[in-house]
Amino acid sequence: MENAQLINLSRQITLRRQMDVVANNIANLNTSGFKAKRMIFQEYVMPVAEASAFPRGDLRLSYVQDARTITNFLAGSIQLTGNPLDVAVDGEGWFAVQMEDGTEAFTRNGAFHLSNTGQLVTSEGRPVLTEGGPISFTREDGKISISDDGTISTELGTRGRLRLVAMNNPQNAIAIGNNLVTYENPDPVGRVRVIQGGLEGSNVQGVVEIADMIEITRKYESVTKMLKDTDDLSRQAIERLGSTQA
Repeated sequence: MENAQLINLSRQITLRRQMDVVANNIANLNTSGFKAKRMIFQEYVMPVAEASAFPRGDLRLSYVQDARTITNFLAGSIQLTGNPLDVAVDGEGWFAVQMEDGTEAFTRNGAFHLSNTGQLVTSEGRPVLTEGGPISFTREDGKISISDDGTISTELGTRGRLRLVAMNNPQNAIAIGNNLVTYENPDPVGRVRVIQGGLEGSNVQGVVEIADMIEITRKYESVTKMLKDTDDLSRQAIERLGSTQA
Protein backbone atom coordinates (compact mmCIF):
# COMPACT_ATOMS: atom_id res chain seq x y z
CA MET A 1 0.00 0.00 0.00
CA GLU A 2 1.36 3.44 -0.96
CA ASN A 3 2.12 6.19 1.52
CA ALA A 4 -0.75 8.44 0.39
CA GLN A 5 -3.20 5.61 0.99
CA LEU A 6 -1.75 4.87 4.41
CA ILE A 7 -2.07 8.52 5.45
CA ASN A 8 -5.65 8.70 4.20
CA LEU A 9 -6.48 5.45 5.93
CA SER A 10 -5.16 6.78 9.26
CA ARG A 11 -7.42 9.80 8.88
CA GLN A 12 -10.38 7.63 7.97
CA ILE A 13 -9.91 5.49 11.09
CA THR A 14 -9.78 8.51 13.41
CA LEU A 15 -12.87 10.03 11.79
CA ARG A 16 -14.76 6.78 12.34
CA ARG A 17 -13.80 6.79 16.03
CA GLN A 18 -14.73 10.45 16.34
CA MET A 19 -18.14 9.65 14.88
CA ASP A 20 -18.63 6.96 17.54
CA VAL A 21 -17.92 9.52 20.29
CA VAL A 22 -20.35 12.07 18.83
CA ALA A 23 -23.03 9.40 18.36
CA ASN A 24 -22.64 8.37 22.00
CA ASN A 25 -23.05 11.99 23.09
CA ILE A 26 -26.26 12.32 21.11
CA ALA A 27 -27.58 9.02 22.49
CA ASN A 28 -27.11 10.40 26.02
CA LEU A 29 -28.67 13.80 25.34
CA ASN A 30 -31.35 13.12 27.96
CA THR A 31 -29.27 11.03 30.39
CA SER A 32 -29.13 12.65 33.83
CA GLY A 33 -25.64 13.77 34.82
CA PHE A 34 -24.02 12.67 31.55
CA LYS A 35 -20.84 14.47 30.51
CA ALA A 36 -20.05 15.00 26.83
CA LYS A 37 -16.88 13.46 25.41
CA ARG A 38 -14.40 14.87 22.90
CA MET A 39 -11.53 13.26 21.00
CA ILE A 40 -8.02 14.70 20.98
CA PHE A 41 -5.86 14.08 17.91
CA GLN A 42 -2.11 14.22 17.49
CA GLU A 43 0.42 14.00 14.67
CA TYR A 44 2.31 10.74 14.36
CA VAL A 45 5.49 11.04 12.29
CA MET A 46 7.22 7.92 10.99
CA PRO A 47 9.46 6.84 8.09
CA VAL A 48 7.89 6.00 4.77
CA ALA A 49 6.38 2.58 4.29
CA GLU A 50 8.90 -0.15 3.56
CA ALA A 51 7.31 -0.79 0.16
CA SER A 52 7.92 2.83 -0.90
CA ALA A 53 10.15 3.68 -3.84
CA PHE A 54 12.12 5.99 -1.54
CA PRO A 55 14.87 4.55 0.68
CA ARG A 56 13.90 4.41 4.35
CA GLY A 57 14.91 7.54 6.19
CA ASP A 58 14.90 9.87 3.15
CA LEU A 59 11.40 11.08 3.98
CA ARG A 60 9.19 11.13 7.04
CA LEU A 61 5.44 11.10 6.72
CA SER A 62 2.81 12.69 8.98
CA TYR A 63 -0.13 10.53 10.06
CA VAL A 64 -3.06 11.44 12.31
CA GLN A 65 -3.76 9.48 15.48
CA ASP A 66 -6.47 9.71 18.12
CA ALA A 67 -4.51 10.45 21.28
CA ARG A 68 -7.28 10.18 23.85
CA THR A 69 -10.88 10.98 24.68
CA ILE A 70 -11.47 13.79 27.16
CA THR A 71 -14.62 14.64 29.08
CA ASN A 72 -16.36 17.98 29.41
CA PHE A 73 -17.07 18.20 33.14
CA LEU A 74 -19.13 21.39 33.03
CA ALA A 75 -22.31 20.95 35.05
CA GLY A 76 -25.59 20.42 33.26
CA SER A 77 -28.72 22.39 34.12
CA ILE A 78 -30.70 21.23 37.15
CA GLN A 79 -34.30 20.26 36.49
CA LEU A 80 -36.79 20.04 39.34
CA THR A 81 -38.77 16.80 39.34
CA GLY A 82 -40.52 16.84 42.71
CA ASN A 83 -39.42 13.23 43.34
CA PRO A 84 -37.93 13.14 46.89
CA LEU A 85 -35.41 10.48 45.85
CA ASP A 86 -34.08 12.51 42.91
CA VAL A 87 -30.98 14.36 44.07
CA ALA A 88 -28.73 16.84 42.27
CA VAL A 89 -25.36 18.30 43.21
CA ASP A 90 -24.85 22.04 42.78
CA GLY A 91 -21.06 22.14 42.71
CA GLU A 92 -18.18 19.76 42.05
CA GLY A 93 -19.30 16.83 44.20
CA TRP A 94 -19.92 13.27 43.02
CA PHE A 95 -22.20 10.65 44.54
CA ALA A 96 -20.49 7.45 45.70
CA VAL A 97 -21.90 4.11 44.56
CA GLN A 98 -20.99 0.61 45.70
CA MET A 99 -20.02 -1.80 42.92
CA GLU A 100 -20.58 -5.55 42.85
CA ASP A 101 -17.02 -6.22 44.08
CA GLY A 102 -17.37 -3.82 46.99
CA THR A 103 -15.32 -1.01 45.45
CA GLU A 104 -16.55 2.53 44.92
CA ALA A 105 -17.57 4.25 41.73
CA PHE A 106 -18.88 7.78 41.29
CA THR A 107 -21.68 9.44 39.37
CA ARG A 108 -23.51 12.73 38.92
CA ASN A 109 -26.76 10.94 38.12
CA GLY A 110 -28.89 11.28 41.25
CA ALA A 111 -31.95 9.44 39.94
CA PHE A 112 -32.23 7.16 42.98
CA HIS A 113 -35.03 4.89 44.16
CA LEU A 114 -35.73 2.29 46.83
CA SER A 115 -35.18 -1.38 46.04
CA ASN A 116 -37.58 -4.14 47.05
CA THR A 117 -35.70 -4.39 50.35
CA GLY A 118 -35.90 -0.64 51.01
CA GLN A 119 -32.28 0.08 50.11
CA LEU A 120 -31.41 3.38 48.40
CA VAL A 121 -30.02 2.43 44.98
CA THR A 122 -29.17 3.93 41.59
CA SER A 123 -31.30 3.42 38.50
CA GLU A 124 -29.18 0.30 37.78
CA GLY A 125 -29.79 -1.07 41.28
CA ARG A 126 -26.38 -0.35 42.81
CA PRO A 127 -26.35 0.80 46.47
CA VAL A 128 -25.93 4.52 47.04
CA LEU A 129 -23.31 5.13 49.74
CA THR A 130 -23.57 7.35 52.77
CA GLU A 131 -20.63 8.16 55.02
CA GLY A 132 -21.59 5.01 56.93
CA GLY A 133 -22.09 2.77 53.90
CA PRO A 134 -25.32 1.68 52.12
CA ILE A 135 -28.58 2.82 53.65
CA SER A 136 -32.00 1.15 53.89
CA PHE A 137 -35.42 2.37 55.00
CA THR A 138 -38.53 0.77 56.46
CA ARG A 139 -42.18 1.80 56.46
CA GLU A 140 -41.67 3.31 59.90
CA ASP A 141 -39.21 5.84 58.46
CA GLY A 142 -41.98 7.62 56.61
CA LYS A 143 -41.05 10.68 54.59
CA ILE A 144 -37.39 10.93 53.50
CA SER A 145 -35.76 14.36 53.60
CA ILE A 146 -32.31 15.28 52.27
CA SER A 147 -30.82 18.59 53.40
CA ASP A 148 -28.49 20.92 51.52
CA ASP A 149 -25.39 19.20 52.96
CA GLY A 150 -26.63 15.72 52.07
CA THR A 151 -27.91 14.74 55.52
CA ILE A 152 -30.71 12.18 55.25
CA SER A 153 -33.54 12.36 57.77
CA THR A 154 -36.84 10.55 58.25
CA GLU A 155 -39.64 10.69 60.81
CA LEU A 156 -37.39 8.54 63.03
CA GLY A 157 -34.60 11.13 62.98
CA THR A 158 -31.25 11.54 61.20
CA ARG A 159 -30.28 8.42 59.27
CA GLY A 160 -26.97 9.39 57.70
CA ARG A 161 -25.30 11.64 55.18
CA LEU A 162 -24.68 11.05 51.50
CA ARG A 163 -21.06 10.33 50.68
CA LEU A 164 -19.88 13.02 48.31
CA VAL A 165 -16.35 13.26 46.91
CA ALA A 166 -14.34 15.71 44.86
CA MET A 167 -11.76 15.09 42.13
CA ASN A 168 -8.72 17.35 41.82
CA ASN A 169 -8.13 16.22 38.25
CA PRO A 170 -11.36 14.74 36.89
CA GLN A 171 -9.71 14.01 33.51
CA ASN A 172 -7.97 11.13 35.29
CA ALA A 173 -11.35 9.55 36.05
CA ILE A 174 -11.99 6.32 34.16
CA ALA A 175 -15.44 5.80 32.66
CA ILE A 176 -16.79 2.30 33.30
CA GLY A 177 -20.23 2.59 31.73
CA ASN A 178 -23.71 3.33 33.08
CA ASN A 179 -22.67 6.94 33.68
CA LEU A 180 -20.15 5.80 36.33
CA VAL A 181 -16.47 6.59 36.73
CA THR A 182 -13.70 5.36 38.97
CA TYR A 183 -11.12 7.68 40.48
CA GLU A 184 -8.12 6.88 42.62
CA ASN A 185 -7.97 8.59 46.02
CA PRO A 186 -10.83 11.12 45.73
CA ASP A 187 -10.87 14.07 48.11
CA PRO A 188 -13.54 15.05 50.62
CA VAL A 189 -15.99 17.42 49.02
CA GLY A 190 -15.74 21.09 49.91
CA ARG A 191 -18.58 23.57 49.72
CA VAL A 192 -21.39 21.94 47.81
CA ARG A 193 -25.18 22.10 47.82
CA VAL A 194 -27.43 19.07 47.50
CA ILE A 195 -30.83 19.67 45.92
CA GLN A 196 -33.59 17.20 46.76
CA GLY A 197 -36.27 16.74 44.14
CA GLY A 198 -34.00 17.73 41.25
CA LEU A 199 -31.78 16.11 38.65
CA GLU A 200 -28.75 17.40 36.81
CA GLY A 201 -29.32 17.16 33.09
CA SER A 202 -26.81 16.12 30.46
CA ASN A 203 -24.36 18.84 29.40
CA VAL A 204 -24.53 17.64 25.79
CA GLN A 205 -25.50 20.42 23.36
CA GLY A 206 -27.60 18.73 20.71
CA VAL A 207 -27.15 21.38 18.02
CA VAL A 208 -23.37 21.30 18.40
CA GLU A 209 -23.27 17.51 18.22
CA ILE A 210 -25.43 17.38 15.09
CA ALA A 211 -23.20 20.00 13.43
CA ASP A 212 -20.12 17.95 14.38
CA MET A 213 -21.70 14.80 12.95
CA ILE A 214 -22.40 16.52 9.62
CA GLU A 215 -18.84 17.87 9.45
CA ILE A 216 -17.30 14.47 10.28
CA THR A 217 -19.47 12.79 7.63
CA ARG A 218 -18.29 15.25 4.97
CA LYS A 219 -14.64 14.76 5.95
CA TYR A 220 -15.05 10.99 5.89
CA GLU A 221 -16.60 11.12 2.41
CA SER A 222 -13.75 13.38 1.22
CA VAL A 223 -11.07 11.01 2.52
CA THR A 224 -12.90 8.04 1.01
CA LYS A 225 -12.89 9.77 -2.38
CA MET A 226 -9.17 10.50 -2.05
CA LEU A 227 -8.51 6.83 -1.28
CA LYS A 228 -10.50 5.78 -4.34
CA ASP A 229 -8.72 8.31 -6.57
CA THR A 230 -5.31 7.16 -5.34
CA ASP A 231 -6.27 3.53 -5.92
CA ASP A 232 -7.50 4.37 -9.44
CA LEU A 233 -4.22 6.12 -10.27
CA SER A 234 -2.22 3.11 -9.09
CA ARG A 235 -4.42 0.74 -11.09
CA GLN A 236 -4.07 2.84 -14.25
CA ALA A 237 -0.29 3.02 -13.83
CA ILE A 238 -0.08 -0.77 -13.49
CA GLU A 239 -2.30 -1.30 -16.54
CA ARG A 240 -0.20 1.08 -18.68
CA LEU A 241 3.02 -0.49 -17.52
CA GLY A 242 1.66 -3.91 -18.35
CA SER A 243 0.49 -2.85 -21.83
CA THR A 244 3.87 -1.17 -22.55
CA GLN A 245 5.85 -4.27 -21.62
CA ALA A 246 3.52 -6.48 -23.66
